Amino acid sequence: MALAIWAATAHCGAYATTQDLEHLVRPGDTLEALSVHYLDTPRLWPQLQAHNHVADPRQLRPGSVLRIPAQLLPAGSAQVDFVHGQASATPPAGASAAPLQPGQSLDEGARLQVAPDSFVTVRLADGTLIRVQADTDLQLQQLRRRGRAGDAQSVLELRRGSVESSVPPSRDGARRFQVRTPKASTSVRGTRFAVTLTQDERTLAAVTAGALSVEPLLAAAPTAATLLDAGHGVVVAADGRVGTPRALLPAPDLSGLPTSVHDADFLTLALAPVASAVAYQVQVARDADFTETLRSGTFGAPQVRLPALEDGSYHLSVRAVDDSGLPGKVAQRMLTIKAHPVAPLYQSPAPGGTVSRAQGELLCTPVAGVARYRIQVAADAGFAAPLLDKTSAQQCSAPVAALAPGQYYWRAASVRELPGGASDQGPYAPGQPFTVADNPSPPSAAALQSGGDGPGLQLRWPGKPGQSYRLQVAATDDFAAPLVDERLDTPAWASTSLAPGAYFVRIQTRDPSGLESGFSTPRLLRVQAAVQTQSGLPVTSSDGQPLSRP
Repeated sequence: MALAIWAATAHCGAYATTQDLEHLVRPGDTLEALSVHYLDTPRLWPQLQAHNHVADPRQLRPGSVLRIPAQLLPAGSAQVDFVHGQASATPPAGASAAPLQPGQSLDEGARLQVAPDSFVTVRLADGTLIRVQADTDLQLQQLRRRGRAGDAQSVLELRRGSVESSVPPSRDGARRFQVRTPKASTSVRGTRFAVTLTQDERTLAAVTAGALSVEPLLAAAPTAATLLDAGHGVVVAADGRVGTPRALLPAPDLSGLPTSVHDADFLTLALAPVASAVAYQVQVARDADFTETLRSGTFGAPQVRLPALEDGSYHLSVRAVDDSGLPGKVAQRMLTIKAHPVAPLYQSPAPGGTVSRAQGELLCTPVAGVARYRIQVAADAGFAAPLLDKTSAQQCSAPVAALAPGQYYWRAASVRELPGGASDQGPYAPGQPFTVADNPSPPSAAALQSGGDGPGLQLRWPGKPGQSYRLQVAATDDFAAPLVDERLDTPAWASTSLAPGAYFVRIQTRDPSGLESGFSTPRLLRVQAAVQTQSGLPVTSSDGQPLSRP
C-alpha cells in the first residue's frame, strides 16, 4: 500500500494518481509542438505517439486526453538551503553517503538522512521549500519540470520521520507535488498542510491553508480521494482505510508567554492549555518561514523545556495535538533570548533573610569575564520603582544603610564590555525577598540585676520573646580570657562555681532574625564567700582559701 498526497495549489478538481501528466487536446495541437511544450525538445514526439497509441501523429482529436510520461520530462533540481546538526545524502548512483552542506545540489533519486535533533531545508527549482525534520529518512524520488521553465513535477518518498513543505501556488494548476508515505508539510504562500507517519504506520494529514487530497493507491479497486479543506485533518489507518475528516484543534493562545527569556541552560515556557489537546508540538526557528529550524519537540503537557539557544531573536511555533495525533492550527510569535552575560548567584542573605541596616550588605558571587555588577532594591517584586540602583566594578555587593527597616526585594545583573567599549548588561536574576532591620540593643548595665535566694552569683535582665543571649564573665574588663562564655535561651544566668572575688560581666542579644547586638557595657560584680564572719568577712582555711561551707 502506498499513499499519495497532493497539494491543491490552484483549484480543487480531480487528482490523478499516475506519474503521467494529462493534456486536453485543443485544435491545432501536434505531437511535435506538445513535445516542445512539455519536454523542451521536438525530438521526443515519437515516444508520445507510442505511449498514447496515436495512429496518425498529424491528426490529434480535440477534446481527447494525451498523457505525458513523467520520466520524459526535463530533470529538475534541488539545493540544500540550511543544515543544522548531522545530516547526509546518498546519491542515486549508489555511492556512499556524504555529509550535507548548505548550497549543495541534489539530483533526482537522492536519499537524505537526518539525525535526531538535526534539521535540513531543501529548495526545489520552483521555489518549493522542503523542511526535513529531525530523525527523518527522505528520498527525492522525482524532480522534473514541465518544459523549459514550467511548473515542477515532484514526488517525495518518506521512509521515516516527517517533512514540512511550502508549496507556491501554480498559475494554471499544472504543478504536481506528491508525497508517497506520509510527511508533515507547511507552506506560507500556497497550500499549507502537515503529514505525519506514526510508529504504528498510521498517516495523519492536516490542512491549515488551501486544500489537500489524500488517496490510498491500492493495486486493486482504487479508492476515491479524500479532499481536505483548510482547518481539517484525516487519519489513514495502517491498512489504507481513510477515516472521516475532522476539524483541527484551534491555535494555542501565546499572548501570555514572555517576550524575552533569560535562562542560559534551557528554554522553558508555560503554554496556555488547549481544550481536548493531549500534546503540544513546538518549534523554534531563526525565520518566520521556519526554513532554519533549530529546536523542536513534542510535549505531553503544556510545559515546554528545550535546550537553550544563543542570545538573539527567534520565531516560535506551537500546535496542539488531538487524541488521534493530528496537529492543530499553528500559532506563531516572536521570542527573544537574552541570557548572557549570566546573572550572579545570590550569596547572602538567604531568601527571606534579614540584613542589618548598620553593618549588613547584599552579596552575590563573581562572574568570569564581567566588568561590573548592577544591584537593584525595590519594595515590590516587579521592581516598578527601585529604591536602590547601584553599579559596582569591585565586587557584587551593595550596602543597605540607606534603606529604612522593612521588607524588600533585590536582584543582580552582570555587565560586560563589548569590543569598542559599549556595555552589555545581561538579565537580572529572579528577585529575592529580604528584610532590613536594626540590630537589637544589648541589656543596659543598669538593667542587670544580681542576687537571689541561692548561693553563688545569679543574674537577670529584661528580654523579648524569641531573643537569645551570649554571656561572658572575665576577671578583667578587656575580656581577653573569659572565664564563662555561654549561649542562653532566657534572660537569666546563675553560677555556684565562681570563687569569691570581683568579676566583669557583659551580655550580647540575638534576635530571632539572627541579628546580634554588640556586647553590653561591662559591669563589675562581686561573688561573696559562702561562709562569713558576723562582720561579713570571709572565713578562710589554713591555706587562706575561703570556705565554701561551714
